[in-house]
Amino acid sequence: MPLQVCGVCKIRRGRVPALENCKGDPSMSMLSSAVQRSTLGLHTLEQYEPLIGAATVERIAAKADRVRTMRVAHISSTFYGGGVTELLTPLTLMMNATGIETDWHLIQGTPGFFGCTKKLHNTLQGTSLEFSDAEKTIYEEVVFENATRLHLDDCDAVIVHDPQPLPLITHFSDREMPWLWQCHVDLSSPHASVWTYLRQFIEQYNATIFSLPEYGQHLQVGQHFVTPAIDPFSAKNREMSDRERREFLGNYKIPTDRPLVTQISRFDRWKDPMGVIEAFRKAREQVDCTLVLVGNNASDDPEGGQILETIESVADEGIIVLSVDDPTLVNALQRSAAVVLQKSIREGFGLTVAEAMWKGAAVIGGDVGGIRHQIKDGWNGFLVSTPDQAAARMVELLKNPNLREELGARAKESVRQNFLMSRLLEDWLDLLSQYERPVV
Repeated sequence: MPLQVCGVCKIRRGRVPALENCKGDPSMSMLSSAVQRSTLGLHTLEQYEPLIGAATVERIAAKADRVRTMRVAHISSTFYGGGVTELLTPLTLMMNATGIETDWHLIQGTPGFFGCTKKLHNTLQGTSLEFSDAEKTIYEEVVFENATRLHLDDCDAVIVHDPQPLPLITHFSDREMPWLWQCHVDLSSPHASVWTYLRQFIEQYNATIFSLPEYGQHLQVGQHFVTPAIDPFSAKNREMSDRERREFLGNYKIPTDRPLVTQISRFDRWKDPMGVIEAFRKAREQVDCTLVLVGNNASDDPEGGQILETIESVADEGIIVLSVDDPTLVNALQRSAAVVLQKSIREGFGLTVAEAMWKGAAVIGGDVGGIRHQIKDGWNGFLVSTPDQAAARMVELLKNPNLREELGARAKESVRQNFLMSRLLEDWLDLLSQYERPVV
């Protein structure tokens, strides 16, 4: 069936299905909603105009025109689960929609390989563990094997994400294009010996990219800082009717007779799910409520299953634990919850915070990393460091709906101004323009 062009939803390059984001026929709204939930979410810069204004759209489009001849390749370790996927899915689609040829390649790993890279992830975020010679051999050998089937000669820039594919650069010594390494984790206190080991690879890149200035390191290469952002039109973030919200909560048998408290994140010890449960139980002594913990296991995270088993072993009848990958459920929960938690103890940025804030939720976040850049304590949410603090803020919010509404309204506006995908696209256009090769 050929694709049709919707007159409302034009795209710069190519065509889009007639139902995608179509506003012209109200009778198709339910079908359009179903399509949105089942597609990757290709959205154009022009669709952001009601949120960011025509002048901003024109400015970004002009920057895109300057780098339109570039071809860019992103390389990561999974299409499924985790913040990198949440970023690259809309970003790579949107870059192509603006006319910049943007590829996304994956490296393949074994359980042993991902066990090694998870250890690297943890040590970069401060865990004191040594990386053995055997682990280094596995890590480097699997990356080499992936390098043999990556052909990047026609690219103008290569962006490698996080530790998993980091050593790839050692196998492209004849490269002519710039290679950039983007690290998405909290690098405020990396384990010294592991950082020294990884630095031999990092300093072969043309530059590094970190989420926040405080993650900057002493390196022999340039450093850029690009803050993540969310796609407001995705199935996880789009507007929902009350009927839809009730339907999706009902599908998962989530009761709504008591206020809902939720945390939505990978099952990862850095997200502190046990601390969330402890805080919830203390809060429940004063206000009757239900806790819903939702997560999925990224394919490059071998610890997720163990964390999930631990959570399930301590859950009681007031705690619902769901291991699912359903963005519409996430949307419904964040819009329905009286309180949304992200009680991380380390966090590179914390996209789930921005997602919940975009929906006008009252958010309690860990006073760490990128969460501190999103939540201004007491203004558009609360920051906490302990289960006791989290419990006290939960009780305060559960007892005060007006406070929830005030914080939520400010939260949504702060995301609109600072953390939408259009802003991330503009940051990338600015960055790529620094590496554009002159036309000979």
